[in-house]
Amino acid sequence: MSQKGIKPCIPGRKSRSKPVRYDKRRYKRRNRIEIMFGRLKDWRRVATRYDRCPTAFFSAIALAATVVFWL
Repeated sequence: MSQKGIKPCIPGRKSRSKPVRYDKRRYKRRNRIEIMFGRLKDWRRVATRYDRCPTAFFSAIALAATVVFWL
């Protein structure tokens, strides 16, 4: 992992023989992002990707994100 410049942000299992060091702050931020994507997928249009054009799909995501986090 370190050869590719990747830093783990998920804690390893307790049964792992060699513990993996991770940043707790990054792990919390990662969780927030996963929750955000979960909320976005509640919008059927975004979850099933009705829009085949990347520009229209991105605009649907932006609209959904705005509505979800504004309310």
